[in-house]
Amino acid sequence: MKAILVDENSKNLYLGQADMPSISANDLLVKVKATALNRADLLQKRGLYPPPKGASPILGLEMSGVIEVVGENVQGWNVGDRVFALLPGGGYAEHVTIPASMAMPIPDHITYEEAAAIPEVFLTAYLNLFWLGQLKKDETVLIHAGASGVGTAAIQLARETGARVIVTAGSEKKRELCLSLGAKYAIDYKAGSFSPKIKEITEGKGVHLILDFIGAPYWQQNIDSLSRDGKLILIGVMGGSKLDGVDLGELLFKRIQVIGSALRSQSAEQKVTLTSAFGDFALPKFAAGALKPVIDSTWDWNKVNEAHTHMEQNNNAGKIVLRVH
Repeated sequence: MKAILVDENSKNLYLGQADMPSISANDLLVKVKATALNRADLLQKRGLYPPPKGASPILGLEMSGVIEVVGENVQGWNVGDRVFALLPGGGYAEHVTIPASMAMPIPDHITYEEAAAIPEVFLTAYLNLFWLGQLKKDETVLIHAGASGVGTAAIQLARETGARVIVTAGSEKKRELCLSLGAKYAIDYKAGSFSPKIKEITEGKGVHLILDFIGAPYWQQNIDSLSRDGKLILIGVMGGSKLDGVDLGELLFKRIQVIGSALRSQSAEQKVTLTSAFGDFALPKFAAGALKPVIDSTWDWNKVNEAHTHMEQNNNAGKIVLRVH
């Protein structure tokens, strides 16, 4: 089959040949129609984020497509069904195999490109908002990088549960996008510290939950912005991971929980449970149009290097999708 591979010398990507994936009795073989970029892909191609043991070495953490083969033990799925799914790897290819329990049906009005933009970011957002963050109606969440793929998903999920959303984003266009999706406030992090604005918005009470992709540079402002019994969930450390002069007493005084989170390293059983819970909550909302994937741009997979550059330059608002053919 055709697949996007990594040149080990230049780290550039190219369209080459790879072995077809094997299929077990509990799997589906899917013809991939679209996949989407994630920042993990940028790290993996440089050897900085190896795939989990047993996963495909091919890039790609999500896909949408059409079932071509149904494993002999699988019930409820048929050849020709449109599906989308989270992957441990392998999405940048013509075919993938997935456990049937990980597949989700694509609602009728959603395109393959739109479906491919859902799994990684919406499942990440669902995991961190509700499983780890335990966000509830009328609570307030601060979402950094609000116009990112995970950010745009988290805004919508939090909105649908009745929470109040505050985001940070670095351009007027990105802030407007966040507000259009349901954020109540959008802060320009380039204009200065965000924590004073959080105190003003919350009348000094702070936020219940923070989703942070940045890490060390935001640590103190995040702690200052949290309410008593608040939770800080670290999804990434794009700005750095080392801290100096941290006063742990602040965590005790405010009873703050700091949680590190990664979706890719969750066990297969955890991912199945998460996918099922997310599907029950979100698929009817996607079908009704209450939730929608936010797509920044769609690229032919022959233009994968240009698509990666677009993400590396932080130009995207929403998901970057690759059309596979």
